[in-house]
Amino acid sequence: MTSTLSREQARDLITQAKTELAKVIVGQDQVVNEILIAFAAGGHALLEGVPGLAKTLLVSSLAATTKLDFNRIQFTPDLMPADITGTEIIREDKASGDRSLVFMPGPIFASVILADEINRTPPKTQAAMLEAMQERQVSAGGSIRPLPKPFFVLATQNPIEQEGTYPLPEAQLDRFLLKVVVRYPSESEELEVIRRTTSATSTRCEAVMDGEQLIALQRLVRETPIADGVARYALALVRASRPVADGGLASLAPLLRWGAGPRAGQSLVLAAKARATLDGRSHVSLDDIRAVTAPVLRHRLQTSYEADARGMSRDDVVAQLIAEVQVPAADLEADPTVAAALG
Repeated sequence: MTSTLSREQARDLITQAKTELAKVIVGQDQVVNEILIAFAAGGHALLEGVPGLAKTLLVSSLAATTKLDFNRIQFTPDLMPADITGTEIIREDKASGDRSLVFMPGPIFASVILADEINRTPPKTQAAMLEAMQERQVSAGGSIRPLPKPFFVLATQNPIEQEGTYPLPEAQLDRFLLKVVVRYPSESEELEVIRRTTSATSTRCEAVMDGEQLIALQRLVRETPIADGVARYALALVRASRPVADGGLASLAPLLRWGAGPRAGQSLVLAAKARATLDGRSHVSLDDIRAVTAPVLRHRLQTSYEADARGMSRDDVVAQLIAEVQVPAADLEADPTVAAALG
């Protein structure tokens, strides 16, 4: 029997997950919210931050709040595709002496995958991850093998180390629903981290949802309605990042080498639906769109040398994008839902 969730039940599940995560993660509320949005939307997330900010702990703790299989893959320069996807081995039947090829699944065959330091592995191995992330399947042993449902890749990377790393290609970055930036904690949060990690006590997260509930949550997210005007606003944000000839803003043209593709618009709407659902609301507002614009677009834009010379980060460009793109007045007049969402 297929599980179903009401919006109140979905909100309660997320509240319980946040409570469990708070047992081991200090602060980082925005990071936790964005990762839960990716979970609810059924998308992958890339976490970027300097060492020591508990990125790995956050992902493993999130997996612990579910009853899903979890595997960690530590990416290294010598990691090969078969180390991830699995390989065929020769197995001998001791009774008959017959030999046969048997496929031994790799660590990618789990529902929650922590791809730790994903930018440390060469392009050949990254290509194997690309198929898994996009198609939810792997090609191994001459066969196409489906991955479990649900399936999430939560990857981490260090932005300050360049030696011995292989920057992720744009095609693979585009497969991540969100890029989540993990920043330094506040002074009070860091003090609490020191207290917790140097004491004799330890805490663990308890599972609060299973795979069926998570799939039901993802289905509920996709059923969340969005007004045409709000969807057009999301589209306007994406198109504004492109060259002027393709609908981009002239004021942003000097700051961008290239803009976001069509998958960005899909991700923007889906992430906004997830945010509304996690808040227990039955419709997507303009605030939902704005709140997820930075994590959706920051890895899909390429800033120019002029932006670098001005000291503008991708987030700065996204902030300017949000400030300059307005909801068309015609949409407000024709669609009362959009006008209500503005309030």
